Amino acid sequence: MNTMGVYIVQFDRAGYGGSDPNLKRSLRSEASDIEELANHLELGSKFHIIGFSMGSYPTWSCIKHLSHRLAGVAFVVPIVNYQWPSLPESVLKDDERKKWYKRMTLVARYAPKLLHWWMIRKTSQSSSTDSTKPTYFTDKDLELLKNAPGFQFLTADKLKSRSVFNNLRSDFLVAFSKWDFDPLELNNPFPENDKRPVHIWHGCEDRFINLKLQRHVSERLPWIQYHEVHDGGHLLIYDTVVCEAILKSLLLGEDTPLYTPKFTS
Repeated sequence: MNTMGVYIVQFDRAGYGGSDPNLKRSLRSEASDIEELANHLELGSKFHIIGFSMGSYPTWSCIKHLSHRLAGVAFVVPIVNYQWPSLPESVLKDDERKKWYKRMTLVARYAPKLLHWWMIRKTSQSSSTDSTKPTYFTDKDLELLKNAPGFQFLTADKLKSRSVFNNLRSDFLVAFSKWDFDPLELNNPFPENDKRPVHIWHGCEDRFINLKLQRHVSERLPWIQYHEVHDGGHLLIYDTVVCEAILKSLLLGEDTPLYTPKFTS
C-alpha cells in the first residue's frame, strides 16, 4: 500500500503456512504470538490489527489482553461464538447455525476420528458434484476469487493429512468453545479516542455468519463502528474497493456513507 504509506504484515497463525502447529493453542497464546511477532519486527509501541473470519478470535483476545499495544482494530466478517454468555436467546432462537456449531464442537472434542472421516467424505462429495460452486460462497465471492490466486479451497486430499486436520480441529475448538471472557462485556479499549478506532465490517449476503448476530454485537458495543456491504458475501476482504475503504476507515478515520448500515434497533 505504497500510496497510503502503509506497511502491512500478513502472517501465518500457528499451524498454517510456514508456522509450526500449536495443539495447545488458546485465546491468550494467539494474542501472545501477535505481540511477539510485532516485537520481533519492531513495529513500534502500537500497531493496527485486521482480523478476518476465523482470525477474528485472536483479534478479540488482543482487545482483551493487548489493548495497550493497539492503535486500532478492524474485524472483517468476524465469527460470533454461540457460547458467549450474554448472547440472548431472542437473537439465537431462529438461528440453525447454533445447533450445527454445538454438534460440531462436541464431535471435534470427543470423536475427532469420526469428524476426520466425515470431513473427508463431505469434501470429496462436494468436489465430485460441482467444485466450482461451493454453496457457502456467493456468486460474488466466487467472482472475487478469480483475482485471488493465493486463496485455496479446503480439499479432501489436504484433509487426509492428519496434521492439517489436527490444526483445523484445534483452531475450531478454541474459536467455538467457552472463552475466558465475554466480548460483549468488554469495555471500550480506547476511551480517550472519540473516533471509535474499532470497526466491524460485514456482508449482508454472508452465508457463514448470521447478519442478525453481527448487528446485535454492534448494538451491544457502541464503541465499535459498524459497516455493512449490502451485496457482500464472506470474502469482502478480496474486494479491492471494500478493502481500500476498510483501510481508510481504520487508518485515516474516513467513513463511506455507502457502508453505513440501514437498520433500526
